[in-house]
Amino acid sequence: MFGFGTSTDAAANFPVPRIPDFRTPGSGLYDNLQRYNLSQPELIFDLAFFQSQPAPFYELCKELWPGTYRPTRAHYFIRLLEEKGVLRRCYTQNIDSLERQAGLSPEKVVAAHGNMDEAHVLDSVPERKVDIEDVRRAIFAGEEGWQALRQAHGGLVKPKIVMFGEDLPDRFWELQQQDLQECDLLIVIGTSLVVEPFAGLVGKAAPDAPRLLINREPAGTCEQRVFGFRFQLPEGDNWRDVWFEGGCDEGCHALAAALGWGEDLQRLESEAEAE
Repeated sequence: MFGFGTSTDAAANFPVPRIPDFRTPGSGLYDNLQRYNLSQPELIFDLAFFQSQPAPFYELCKELWPGTYRPTRAHYFIRLLEEKGVLRRCYTQNIDSLERQAGLSPEKVVAAHGNMDEAHVLDSVPERKVDIEDVRRAIFAGEEGWQALRQAHGGLVKPKIVMFGEDLPDRFWELQQQDLQECDLLIVIGTSLVVEPFAGLVGKAAPDAPRLLINREPAGTCEQRVFGFRFQLPEGDNWRDVWFEGGCDEGCHALAAALGWGEDLQRLESEAEAE
């Protein structure tokens, strides 16, 4: 079994704010950061822009810092797959570290776009790591805090989130080929599948491996990319692909119930809620 991606739905059982995504008009993080007058919202992840104007990126980090939100039912479903011994790997585009908070083993997670588990001094050679708790305090202190951190370390300090202009982690490249070729089932959860090279992973699954998309809208279809999902084609032309049309938590709940794991998933959620 191969876990892929994570949810941005807030679990219904937890009294916490909905985890914002990036692109939803009106509520997405890109829209909410327009107070910085970004000519293009994606600039917040542009390395050169960060070097010249760090404030928007640090504000984003503050918004998403681990602990601000709690893992969702979809996160706990992925953890359940690991507990059942069927999770090959969880490849995630998310940068909020919620997979770790949900209890997934570090070796099971590939944070393709990085996250806030670690930080380093930008352009330091060899790379100089900075204690992530020091970074958290600096970011939450505002400009005075991150400027002091910059002065203390001789350069801007950045959580290890991959920006445009930076390479994806070596771990992403080293594991993907064998992981995709050996998975028995590819599960894709909550993604637009528009950002490469991550979006191309769907087409690298073994030709005989079924593929399941849990998403509110179709994504990564064969009309959009080579070797994409084929569930929109006539039945005779598609034997392997299934689209569950709905929210991430809803889809993971339905799949767990179909597998006879509904109580197990509820146990993980209840244990987390009690903490």
